[in-house]
Amino acid sequence: MAPVKEKNSGGMSEVRRARLRLEISREAARLFWEQGVAATSGDQIAQAVGLSTRTIWRHFRSKESCAEPIVMQGVVTLMSVLRAWPRESSLEGHLAAELTRLGRERPPVDLADEMLAMKMIRLADTEPALRTAWLMACDQMEREMGQVIAARLERHADDLDVRMHAAAAVSVVRVMDEDIGAAILAGSDPADFADVPALARRYAQAISAATGSVIGPPIS
Repeated sequence: MAPVKEKNSGGMSEVRRARLRLEISREAARLFWEQGVAATSGDQIAQAVGLSTRTIWRHFRSKESCAEPIVMQGVVTLMSVLRAWPRESSLEGHLAAELTRLGRERPPVDLADEMLAMKMIRLADTEPALRTAWLMACDQMEREMGQVIAARLERHADDLDVRMHAAAAVSVVRVMDEDIGAAILAGSDPADFADVPALARRYAQAISAATGSVIGPPIS
């Protein structure tokens, strides 16, 4: 691959910084999967991206944290969809409509990045530091989910019920993402999960069950 041109991060826009972090994350994730986390060094990650090791450490606190941007992409996409969830729509209907629309347009997450994220989540089963990256992504999702649920129920985000519903909903997403990723990496055809309405139904029904049917139905 062509090297990424190095530039002082102090002069970078947030967009360029995010793009650079994602490029580093891609190469780190590839190396982690191919040769293991312990066998991968910061120097190797830097060489793969075409940057100095010093630049890697300006953007990441540790080599394992390099996996975070790849893992976070799906979380960012899901939360952008949920923040736009109209009160009069059901969760299933909104997810199906928005994810279908995103699929018709340019997908926010490339398929190759999705596969890398699945690999990092799978590898996290045996790599505690990568598990931390995945759980941090879930923690961010839970905080944002709390805001979505609070607005929907017209309650404060610190309300105990809101927090419990957010925790339950995110646990569903985490477990189902892990299950789907494990199935695909074990040889299942990704096309088996390409039916967006069916996938939206699975997630929505599971979230509804986990929250006692509080989260999911439309609100008039």
